[in-house]
Amino acid sequence: MTCRLAMTAAALMIVAVTLGPTRPAAAVSTSQLISSAASRDCLQYQVIGVCVWLTCTPSGCETDTSVKVKHYMPDLVVSAYMRTGRNPWQAVAGLAGPGSKAESGGNQRRRRPRNHEQERFKSTDAIGDPAAAGFDLLSSFGYSCRSTATPFEPYFLSTYDPLAWRGGVPESAYPESLTPGVKVIGNPGNKWGHLYPREGFVKQTNDYKAAAVNADRAASIVTRTGQPHVYIPLTADQRQGYWPPDAFKVGDASNHTWQRVQPDPTNSCSVFPDRGPGASFAGNIARDGAYAFVLWRPYQCCKRRGETLIYSTPG
Repeated sequence: MTCRLAMTAAALMIVAVTLGPTRPAAAVSTSQLISSAASRDCLQYQVIGVCVWLTCTPSGCETDTSVKVKHYMPDLVVSAYMRTGRNPWQAVAGLAGPGSKAESGGNQRRRRPRNHEQERFKSTDAIGDPAAAGFDLLSSFGYSCRSTATPFEPYFLSTYDPLAWRGGVPESAYPESLTPGVKVIGNPGNKWGHLYPREGFVKQTNDYKAAAVNADRAASIVTRTGQPHVYIPLTADQRQGYWPPDAFKVGDASNHTWQRVQPDPTNSCSVFPDRGPGASFAGNIARDGAYAFVLWRPYQCCKRRGETLIYSTPG
């Protein structure tokens, strides 16, 4: 089943790259996601050296070498959307519909004297990117690394995490949530929001920025173990010839990048904030409040050609 999925995804990738990405008005297709993985700006593929392997038998020992590469990988599709059950990625929209603990979503407005504050809520899902299967297929030839993600795996569906995502329990009481200026997404002149508490509510008047903050929060949860949320951890241990990425770090381009795929899909990647304080968001605000981003993370690897890795070029 895994092999069949990988071959199908690889074939779709070839077709999608040939035809070019589609640009649906309010939805993301699986073929579009596979096509987006062809971005050279996001991939950042490099040959960085060699690995030396040692194999010993009763007749003696011998060494062999393999090429060491590093590149970013599209691990997750993170969707942040206003209406529960309206994930813009059509193929997975049915995974998390409305229920008694997750009714609809939307925005709230709170008015105070001489101040207008808007609090936005978005359901957020983090699901394995379908393009990961194509990279896994290429890894058997030593040209790329294997992803830690499983295509279509629902690592996080906020609908099934209502206490934490809707109620802020227990993270609202964390020191990171109560201390101003800690774990900020942005900088003093361009602050988009706070990482903690990692919930669906964001105090933000700009809808795109609110979605980006929720995407960062979901990635921070999923790439760690032991978090007070309902989720499946996306982690992997380092092994001989394979160096997977560390846990998500806010604003660190050496640790991750984001690619927008809904609305107004792009072939470039960056971290949030992805533009300055005076930049325009024209064309980037979704009419239906639904956004989707691909999380790319860096990997290093080399093809195994022996029993023991005795040397590798520093990454």
